[in-house]
Amino acid sequence: MKKILLIAVLAAFGLTTASAQTKAKKAKTTKTITTTKGAAVAEAKKEVAKVTGAGMVFESETIDYGTIPHNADGKREFVLTNNGDKPLIITNAQGSCGCTVPTYPKEPIAPGAKAVIGVKYATDRVGSFQKTVTLTTNAEGMPSKVLTIKGNVLPDETKKEEPKATELKAQ
Repeated sequence: MKKILLIAVLAAFGLTTASAQTKAKKAKTTKTITTTKGAAVAEAKKEVAKVTGAGMVFESETIDYGTIPHNADGKREFVLTNNGDKPLIITNAQGSCGCTVPTYPKEPIAPGAKAVIGVKYATDRVGSFQKTVTLTTNAEGMPSKVLTIKGNVLPDETKKEEPKATELKAQ
């Protein structure tokens, strides 16, 4: 009796788990080749998979600043497309610390439209960094999205002092 009850519970759990999962639609990539004055040029076209409700697809979810000088411009942009059939609303964007300040559109993003999430990193902090920006949205299946910025800020170069006039006379 216990075995039958255990098998029934496991079967119910397995069916519930299997039906709760949905397959993610992947973006299709196709390539077309065109010729210009005898030279072949390859272009990649990205077709964004459509979703029911609001959706978002980013051109890149990570921005690598690379190695930048101290106090350099820390502004960068994430570009997203609403791949759903309803407007996408971003309700909040939060940086992982005070050195990462995001900006986002306050108005709804129409289906098929693009939007920009701005990020400003405080480059007065020397050394390597990896920070995140968390978006809160009405996107179907992903109400929050984490974007990453990373890089390395170089210290200021120290200038070699020239010898003073009194030191030159002493030599």
